[in-house]
Amino acid sequence: SVSYATAIIGVFYLLTFILGFGAMVIVGQDTIRDVDTGGNMAALLLASALGGPGFMGFISAVAFATILAVVAGLTLAGAAALSHDLWVNVVRGGTASDQEQLRVARVSSAVLGVLAIILGIVFEGQNVAYMVGLAFAIAASANFPALLLSVFWRGFTTRGAQASMFTGTVVSLVLIYLSPAIQMDVLGHASAIFPLRNPGIISIPLAFLVALVVSVVWPEPEAASGFAKLERRVHLGADE
Repeated sequence: SVSYATAIIGVFYLLTFILGFGAMVIVGQDTIRDVDTGGNMAALLLASALGGPGFMGFISAVAFATILAVVAGLTLAGAAALSHDLWVNVVRGGTASDQEQLRVARVSSAVLGVLAIILGIVFEGQNVAYMVGLAFAIAASANFPALLLSVFWRGFTTRGAQASMFTGTVVSLVLIYLSPAIQMDVLGHASAIFPLRNPGIISIPLAFLVALVVSVVWPEPEAASGFAKLERRVHLGADE
């Protein structure tokens, strides 16, 4: 199933190149920019050029349904993470009731929805694919170093993981704010402090470096035993 899914997803991503170049040739870059500076309407304009208003309406309906499903899934996932992982396990220490968790989930859904709307308005002129790349850069900066080192390094500590995740998240967000996407495109400044539009090339190595330094400077005796247990679970699927 993984192979089939990977093949289907790979073909889908390859088709985006064909659609993009097709829109450049058939519709024209100037026409696409006139409609939307971010280029997000390229596929719809291509559908209109190939099949007329009817085909464009069909593609628009498919795009709307897809966007709605993705947004709903992300909202539910974010609300579940905030209510269960953060509120119940971190803030309340596992003592929250089901009713309290449900209330937090509802509030989290509303907050995430409002935040998404505000960010959508702020980044209206940005390309969606570029925004997805920013989300991946933030997630990779926060999670990738901790995940990789926890699997392959026996001396990796809890404090190192916390420092790595905090550093990756904060640095990536700060660099995005200082990048041309915010300073020039949104705020209208003539130049940006950070010249790159994606912070991953800086924030991910920095998160790795912080994880290594913190784990070496502040070692934890139980780190090796915890790594051994994790290694057994990875290879055997159980502690024994």
